[in-house]
Amino acid sequence: MRESLAPGVWGVVASPFQGSTLNLDTDSLAQLVEHYESIGATGLTVLGVFGEAAALTAAERSLALEVVVEETRLPLVVGVTSLFTGTAVEEIRAAQAVTGDRLAAVMVQANSARPEVVIAHLNAIHQSTGAKVVLQDYPVASGVSISTEALIYVVQTCKFVVAVKAEAPPTSVAIAQLAAAVDVSVFGGQGLLDELVAGAAGAMTGFSFPEALVACVRAWQSNGYDAARDALLPYLPLINFEQQARIALAVRKECFRERGLIKDSGVRPPAAPFPAALRNGMLTHLAEAASALSLAPTAQTAGRP
Repeated sequence: MRESLAPGVWGVVASPFQGSTLNLDTDSLAQLVEHYESIGATGLTVLGVFGEAAALTAAERSLALEVVVEETRLPLVVGVTSLFTGTAVEEIRAAQAVTGDRLAAVMVQANSARPEVVIAHLNAIHQSTGAKVVLQDYPVASGVSISTEALIYVVQTCKFVVAVKAEAPPTSVAIAQLAAAVDVSVFGGQGLLDELVAGAAGAMTGFSFPEALVACVRAWQSNGYDAARDALLPYLPLINFEQQARIALAVRKECFRERGLIKDSGVRPPAAPFPAALRNGMLTHLAEAASALSLAPTAQTAGRP
């Protein structure tokens, strides 16, 4: 049987920075990673778009991975920033040198609208590194738009692809088509309930209350839509607040900071900083989410099945 990435919640890890120099904050990173493990995440996605990997030096990427490997035993998906095969291979080899057998897969973006180009890219990566691949379709980050039909063909051709991350809207439509056609896990990141209904294997996304994602996915797996909706419903205002165009990254980091999970909420350019005008609204949403979390069943909040 073809290997597939485990279903559940793969927490997308931020890269905390500190002070005016925006140096990588390894202590906050360790604390954030420990939190994901404590709440029952299936695995972690590190050095993705939310991790600002494109703004990290090669040394910082290696340092971040060292911290993550030291702090948790969860399996890891490591993002690849480059769309060019040669530099992508270099990134992957550097990640493998740090993560070893902890590396479940690397997340590689579709680098062309033409499936034969993507297939050649992925084949070269796999032949050079042996790494399993999560194929990411995220045109906002890559600048590449590829059809769902082309993605399906790529996955069916490349047997080392273990999951698809579908982030081209409308994601639920793409997920439904992918889930019906491929025999690997499909994840979204822009509408959890609708994506689960469409056939998503879980969540691979960032949110300042990842406990809610774990609760929602577990409820879906155990009791279906109504239970999943009830688990996620109290957090929807905060989810909506965090997903504001151009400032989503800074908003989510500021929420993490307010929760005490990271020390500073700085973002590196070209990301925009958190707007002070939104602070009161953020605090209201965070208080509501914290109240919901305090009332949630212990099994959901503590990460126990």
